[in-house]
Amino acid sequence: MKNDQPFRNLKALVTGASSGIGEATSVALARQGADVLIHYNSKQAEADAVLQKVLAEGVTAELVQADLAKAEGTSKLARFAESRPIDILVNNAGSLIARTRVLDFTPELWERVMMLNLTSAFFVSQAVLKGMAARKRGYIVNVSSVAARFGGGLGALAYSTAKGAVSTMTKGLAREFAPLNIRVNAVSPGTVDTNYHRSFSTPEGLDGVRAATPTGRLGTPEEIADAIVFLCSNQASFIHGQVIEINGGFLMA
Repeated sequence: MKNDQPFRNLKALVTGASSGIGEATSVALARQGADVLIHYNSKQAEADAVLQKVLAEGVTAELVQADLAKAEGTSKLARFAESRPIDILVNNAGSLIARTRVLDFTPELWERVMMLNLTSAFFVSQAVLKGMAARKRGYIVNVSSVAARFGGGLGALAYSTAKGAVSTMTKGLAREFAPLNIRVNAVSPGTVDTNYHRSFSTPEGLDGVRAATPTGRLGTPEEIADAIVFLCSNQASFIHGQVIEINGGFLMA
């Protein structure tokens, strides 16, 4: 057992953890000693690889599958979360699903985007908060997006709307549960070098983001994971209801 693992004996649930920010966060939490529940939807092989990386840190880990773009998948993960003594929840699962212009949106696609990015985060949070409130301890970090600040790129309106609501939800949850020693915060990544952005953005678009970013580069999943770990640490003990922008200076308050 390592002696410098402040999250030892804590259990974490990370959603959307088969790649990108979710993968990096799962490994980073494990390095701090947390046992990790790794949520995924369809990428089981990738999730298995993350599982092995987490286990290599000397903690326990488990995979849980659920499609959070659907109500039944959200309910499935919420029931799972309620049945476990979860100390750390990272609501990371999210996607544009399809870059779609406003006039091309269907009610079904709008509902899927909202379910995946917002509604699932609320109901999974609700599920873990029951146990956190009873134990009077817990940490929730929601993953918002810089898109919540400016509306996102073309075709990302539903996604950016949902992420704006995630930021607002973070503040409401923090206000209600801070008296119970439960910290709720959010990170708001800019453009991060992941398959997500390679899938939904063009190389030219990503070059434009680099040019518009003072640091001249995209972020890394590990940089976002480090901020999430910090928000769950004792060093962040007086931080409640904040949305931490992590975008290399792309957008400044």
